[in-house]
Amino acid sequence: MEYDKGMAAKLSKELASALHAAGNDGLEVIDPDTNRVYHIVDEETHRRAMNALRAEQDREAIAEGIAQMEAGEGKPAEQVFEGIRSRLNLPQET
Repeated sequence: MEYDKGMAAKLSKELASALHAAGNDGLEVIDPDTNRVYHIVDEETHRRAMNALRAEQDREAIAEGIAQMEAGEGKPAEQVFEGIRSRLNLPQET
């Protein structure tokens, strides 16, 4: 993936050496101004972590929807589709 050089900060030689020594575990760094902790990981690790997070959030949303349905909350799908068709001025199904 190509980055806009203006957007990405370049690692100092010291940080690059520490990152290489850390290997696949990545590197924990601390912002001296805010004391916030950051983790530097390679692009592939970051992509896989973000995909796993999205998948977990999707599972949680589905589980919540099922629980609401089982509790009798929500609307029947046909009623939802009817409302969408009405808002978009689409013909109603007969």
